[in-house]
Amino acid sequence: MSVMLLDTLKDSNSTIINNQSWFIPIDILLIICLTLAIILATIFLFIVFIDSSCQTVPMILITNSCFSGLSLAVALLWSTIVTFHNDLNQIQYQDATCIMRAYFIYVTFAALCYSLLLQAIYRYIVVVYPIRLSWQSKQRQLFLICLSWIFVFLYAVPVLLKGDIQYEVDDQICQMPLHLAVITVYNTLCVYFIPVSGIILVYIKIVLYVKEMSKNVTTANNLIRAQRELKMVHRIGILISILLGLGVPYATFLFMGFFTSPPKYHFRIAYMFIDISLVFVIITLFKFTDPIKLAIRKITHRRTNTIVATMT
Repeated sequence: MSVMLLDTLKDSNSTIINNQSWFIPIDILLIICLTLAIILATIFLFIVFIDSSCQTVPMILITNSCFSGLSLAVALLWSTIVTFHNDLNQIQYQDATCIMRAYFIYVTFAALCYSLLLQAIYRYIVVVYPIRLSWQSKQRQLFLICLSWIFVFLYAVPVLLKGDIQYEVDDQICQMPLHLAVITVYNTLCVYFIPVSGIILVYIKIVLYVKEMSKNVTTANNLIRAQRELKMVHRIGILISILLGLGVPYATFLFMGFFTSPPKYHFRIAYMFIDISLVFVIITLFKFTDPIKLAIRKITHRRTNTIVATMT
């Protein structure tokens, strides 16, 4: 795939530039991190596909988050490979797919954030409205997943059509300039503020609900279920915290852009943290998803038994 993408660059007009010494090592590091994220996410999806115990409604929502992370990793890897090619050859130019790469990065990052929001909303429904089984059905959740993907593809269309995505020469990437503008605020609200605020709100409401349940007369099973779902929402909060925590440089440069020009190479620095955070998000998904860990143990145990049987 990368060979095909880079072949499209050969016929473009290019300009020789001088690179910083840290460009190539960072490019290689990011390619390794993103490749690892893609491999891990693919393994996750493969386990879900072959193990029927991983095909419950909660797992469908988690799988959607994993698929969103995989899609984002592919989009970022595509962009990083082109940047690496340009840095390696000390050239700069805007190829034919540059703007579309930026579009897919915005779309897939938003998809990841909204997939976590869908998980949080589902946990809230299970706790607060346990008898509304139709809201918890597989069909309803699949519909919401499809709706979220339609939304993230459509939300970025104004950004694409308005022509605000520009080629940043120093960073060898196409992005919207970080400055105070209506389209910048719109993009920030859609990608960050709405899903993150929604997750925080759901977490607070479940915490308050569980506290209220513990005060009132209620069955032990209901309280245990509510506490379990609260734990799951807390884990979702950890995932979003990883993304936001390592996305602090991007948020900092965005805030700076409202008042002054961000420093040189700000997109390189910001995306370095975002790319690395994606690996931790996928690893954390493995860590927090008990059915996946159980499936891995079953596969490992089955293989061990096969080896022992063969040896005996």
